[in-house]
Amino acid sequence: MTEIDPSICPHSPGVYLFKDRRGRIIYVGKARDLRKRVGSYFRSADQLPQKTRVMLQHAGSLDYVLTGTEKEALLLESSLIKKHKPRYNVILRDDKSYILFRLDVHSTYPRLQLTRSVHRDGSKYFGPFTSANAARQTLKAVNRLFPIRKCRDSVFRNRTRPCLQYSMGRCLAPCVKDVPVQDYWRNIRRLELFLSGRSSELLKTLRKEMESASQDLDFERAASLRDQIRAVEATVEKQSVILPQGGDVDAVGLTRTRYGLALGVVFIRRGSLLDGRSFYWESAESVNGEEEAQEGAAEEESGDSRDLEQDRDILRTFLTQFYTANSYIPEEIVLPLAVRDTVLEDLLAERRGGPVALRAADSDRDKRLLDLAEKNARQGKPELADSPVPSSLAASLKLQYVPKRIEAIDASHLAGQGPVVGQVVLEEGRFKKDEYRQYKFQELEGSADDYAALAGWVRRRARSDQPAPEMLLIDGGKGQLAVVERAAGEAEGRDGSLPLRDTALVALSKGEETDLVFRPGRKNPLNLKKGDPVLLFLQNIRDNAHRFVLSRQKQSRKRETLQSELEGLPGIGQKTARQLWDHFGSMERIRELTREDLEALPGFGPKRAEKVLEGIRGQKTEDR
Repeated sequence: MTEIDPSICPHSPGVYLFKDRRGRIIYVGKARDLRKRVGSYFRSADQLPQKTRVMLQHAGSLDYVLTGTEKEALLLESSLIKKHKPRYNVILRDDKSYILFRLDVHSTYPRLQLTRSVHRDGSKYFGPFTSANAARQTLKAVNRLFPIRKCRDSVFRNRTRPCLQYSMGRCLAPCVKDVPVQDYWRNIRRLELFLSGRSSELLKTLRKEMESASQDLDFERAASLRDQIRAVEATVEKQSVILPQGGDVDAVGLTRTRYGLALGVVFIRRGSLLDGRSFYWESAESVNGEEEAQEGAAEEESGDSRDLEQDRDILRTFLTQFYTANSYIPEEIVLPLAVRDTVLEDLLAERRGGPVALRAADSDRDKRLLDLAEKNARQGKPELADSPVPSSLAASLKLQYVPKRIEAIDASHLAGQGPVVGQVVLEEGRFKKDEYRQYKFQELEGSADDYAALAGWVRRRARSDQPAPEMLLIDGGKGQLAVVERAAGEAEGRDGSLPLRDTALVALSKGEETDLVFRPGRKNPLNLKKGDPVLLFLQNIRDNAHRFVLSRQKQSRKRETLQSELEGLPGIGQKTARQLWDHFGSMERIRELTREDLEALPGFGPKRAEKVLEGIRGQKTEDR
């Protein structure tokens, strides 16, 4: 480690950044007092956790950013971790929001909808669900149980006759019928009881109403209530009650495996186990070589007390990233150890709009929840499951270290038309589909010049907001590799730096018997035989890039053809053509549209629907 002097840091709140010898950020931390916090890293080695010792061995310099308050430091730390993805920070790779149910109680006739964001608008939220499929299955059950409207507000305002849901007895059709508000809200209150876990209270209410209907000789309504009671009972049987006294609690479990760090979260809502989620991070030691991993194995297994401080940092970082302003945050979070951080509690309370208690698992109740979370963590699939990184990757490809972020690119065109470069991303063995990109090059139209497209991709990629990859896989041979290498050495980022200069380049091309792997500075391909785990790993990534770029090209060509065909019709412009394409996807489907189909689209009223239908009917007549 290059000599770092902690005394350069002031006694002020802020964020400190350890960088390697190439200037890349490898660790970000926040501190109430920068000098004291950074100074704690420079104790004797036997007083430091193994992960910290490994990080310091690779640290070449230290930088810091002052903030006005500790809360500002916490927010800045979270932002920098997400942006730079330092290799020694715990990073929440899969940080998408989970699905919630939203009930707009301010509407006269509310509907239940799925959302991924919490807004402080007075609506009621129920969840979260980590599985979109599980959330939709629950929504289907709710739609069968409670006859409330399912249509969007725009459709609700413009509908002229009841839809199929009314005919099936699943909606009271307040859109066109005079439904008493109190009758509709009786169903809304039942729905709230169901989603709030107060099923026993709901069943008691339904049975009472059924008996009343039977006494009034309203046997049809009594039979309907009987069916509803049976459906609710069948649904409730599947729920697992964890806390008989009820309550909304999240429990976070933390455990170490031989492969890395595992963290599990379980969501308890109204006393019942709703869902769970597990996260996995490869250990810092395994990333940096077998010798370091062996050195730290004994300490990890012994559960040295020095890890407690590290675990608190891990939990604090996780909580900051996981519970965002758009998340559903419960009033109580159970943790495996005390995290005494009033700034973090204040931040979570601000995001929730109410107090949040961070509790160490001391009581028997809390220990049961923690045990459940830890089991969830141990049984969760490692994040490397999508495409496991071979242990011999660095050695086989002559790399200095195992890359965490890998990107793959493939240049493609259709007979010289529509030249594009597709980019896929793999982080720690997991494909990040939300970071896939397609770069179009209209200036190269008709040229079929893949080399120019690759060079253009490098220039545009260097100026993007995405973090630079540690390895770039190119679908091509020595020619494509040379073009990308030259462009990477010249392409400047927004700040004037050369962000792709240090990226390890690898090219994969077709050979007679097997694919060939090329690296810069080597005349001949690397000696990777057919079936080699590293070669299979590269082929998998390359094939993903190839499929991605081809599928996007086909979608784009189909969209352009359809929009061109639609835009020629009276009453249909570019915006309407794209809307019809996005929703229906083919001219065959569009030719069969009815007025009701169009009125169900956002922004379509009776007049606009009729105008578009006239254009479609005109084309059908011409086709005949």
